[in-house]
Amino acid sequence: MNNQVTRQFILLYEMAIIRMLFSFLNNPRVIEKLAESRPIRRAAQIAAFAIIKAQIAGRSATATVLKSDTLRQLRQEANDRIPRDVGDIGTRFRRVRETFVKEVKDGFRDAQGQIKK
Repeated sequence: MNNQVTRQFILLYEMAIIRMLFSFLNNPRVIEKLAESRPIRRAAQIAAFAIIKAQIAGRSATATVLKSDTLRQLRQEANDRIPRDVGDIGTRFRRVRETFVKEVKDGFRDAQGQIKK
């Protein structure tokens, strides 16, 4: 019984602190002062930098995929005639796999070259 009362008291105490914090943060002057503070400005700069880097990386990855020989080959295989037998399907998959493996190896070589720079 005593343990349950203590838990309820702690919960009410925590809720009161949270309410005070929210009422404090709801004040426009406090928000303005926080926005002008050096740590908040730095955090905003870091967040903006991370977003821009992610956008650049996404565009670069998209461009790489669109230039990909594997993607071109998959499109070509999809537009070609319907395979007549299992051997034909196996041949197509083998060609696509070989192209994919070649591109992965080239990508690793490029990445290693960039790391060495």
